[in-house]
This record gives sequence, structure tokens and C-alpha cells, in this order.
Amino acid sequence: MLDGVGIPSDDVPEILATGRTDITTIFVSMAARHPDGGDADYLEWHTLDHRPEQQRLPTLRASLRLVSTPNCRAARAASHAGYDGADHVMTYFFADIVGLEEFNDLSVALRNAGRTPFVLPPVQRGVYTVEATAAAPRIRAGADVLPWRPVTGVYVLLEQGTAPTHALVEIPGVAGIWSATSTPTAFSTAAAGQQITYCFLDDDPVDTAARLRPVLERRWETAAVSRLLAGPFYPVVPYAWDRYLP
Repeated sequence: MLDGVGIPSDDVPEILATGRTDITTIFVSMAARHPDGGDADYLEWHTLDHRPEQQRLPTLRASLRLVSTPNCRAARAASHAGYDGADHVMTYFFADIVGLEEFNDLSVALRNAGRTPFVLPPVQRGVYTVEATAAAPRIRAGADVLPWRPVTGVYVLLEQGTAPTHALVEIPGVAGIWSATSTPTAFSTAAAGQQITYCFLDDDPVDTAARLRPVLERRWETAAVSRLLAGPFYPVVPYAWDRYLP
């Protein structure tokens, strides 16, 4: 972890006045591993073909692809039976929920053009409204820009119910958090009342997971939330498709 220098952006009104994030909506697709072991081929296709095409969408702001390894699964602090198989997590960040209509139109057009050779077994698709963001002051960069800051991984926390998550930025290895609540749509299978939190990491994900576990255990004892999934994931490394596999 490399601490920044100077005053954190979130404490400088002049920095914030130049621009704030307009991301309001997060689309999260959780899927299981490829049934025939084709995960590396899938990641190559998705990263080089399917994911870049999404940048055509005027409301898309960022995207992030994550993979759970055997060590990641062993480090999970929680995994409800319905989420045990979640080894792939794909996230798209939208400025407006109407972007999901364009997102679906593009998906259909790519499929009709023969550009969708891979399908992973779905676990859950969710549409979430961003509710809270926070950056650890030590990184200096502001919470608004966390989706673009390079990560060593992401700790994904999925809960039924809502509760504050700002305190998680105090854990070493957590650079910041974004939390969002589920929004029922035609594109979502997530139950109403879910809260998803991304802890953006800048230390080893498995090591950071060990530090987060006791904090989350205390959280679940006191907060009005129930655990669904809590565990570390690695980002896909371009052209090293087999670096992190389920």
C-alpha cells in the first residue's frame, strides 16, 4: 500500500467543485465457473470483444470484471447457499438507469451478429442505486473516482437489509467503498432490500479479507442486516487470462 501526499480530495472544496461523479446505477452480474473449464477463454473473449463494445453506450461510465479463486473462496466470511457458486462478477457503472435499455439492445445486437459464443451459468443479476461512497484519507484520491483507481482486488459484500459501511475504510488494505441498494427492474433477479458494497483494495485481497472478517462478524451481530456473500475477488489481468481462475 502506498499512501498519498497532500490533502485528500474529499477535504478540498476546490477539487470537488471541478466535478463530481454522475454514476447513479450499478449493474452486477454474478455467475458460476464455466461448465467445461473454459474460464480463461471466456475471460479473453469478454475482455477483448464484449466488454469494449459496451463503451458505445452514452451513459456507461466504467466497468470492472472480477474472479474468485480457490483461495478467495476459502477466505469468504459468508456465503449463503444461493451464492456459493458466484466465481465471476461483472460490474457496469451507469450515469442513468435508462442506460440499461441501451445495454440490452446492444446485447441483443451482438448476439444476433454471432458475437456471443460464451454463456456462464447465472447466479444473480442485480441493478443497484448508489447510496454511499467513501475513500480512505490515506489514498488522497476522492471517493468519486474509486471505480477508475487501479485495484489489487475487490471485497464484495452482499447483504439483505441496509446499514452504514463507511467504517470499513479504516481497515488496512481497503482504499474505499461504494455501497448501493437493489432496484427492481426487468433486468434484475436480485431481491428487493439488498445492499451491495464494493471495498476497493490496494493490498492482497486474501490478506485483507482476514482483517475484514472480525469487523464483519461484529457488524452482523449488531446491524440489522443478514449476510449473503462476503469475500475477496481478483481483477482480470489482460493477456494473462489464466492468472486468476475459479
